[in-house]
Amino acid sequence: MSNLVKLPGARSNSGAAASTVSGAQSGKKYRSFFFTRAELGQLLSVYSSRVASGEWRDYAIDHREDVAIFSIFRHTHEHPLFAIYKTLKRGHNGPSYTLFNGPHRLKTASNLSDLLGHFDKLQRLVSG
Repeated sequence: MSNLVKLPGARSNSGAAASTVSGAQSGKKYRSFFFTRAELGQLLSVYSSRVASGEWRDYAIDHREDVAIFSIFRHTHEHPLFAIYKTLKRGHNGPSYTLFNGPHRLKTASNLSDLLGHFDKLQRLVSG
């Protein structure tokens, strides 16, 4: 429970107002890095087409201080089949996107559309 963040104006269990913001480390504010609405639309569009064909079954979105991760699963209780990382490199204007298949880096791009285009090059599951 030490990783919980108390928002200003939030009430504690006793009803008293909580006025501090706490992060994972004391004295340091925690700020997550997120996918934008447009990026989520692109990700879910590719994901839904692969779900419809029976290739993928589940996804997860993780947000950390310096990275947002969209993980894709073939089966719910497995390790991710693919993971798309969005990171903001220090000194760069825009984010960087990286596609992983397990521990293997498949592609890095500065544009999410370019990265998602890599899925068109991958073999698709054929059901017969």
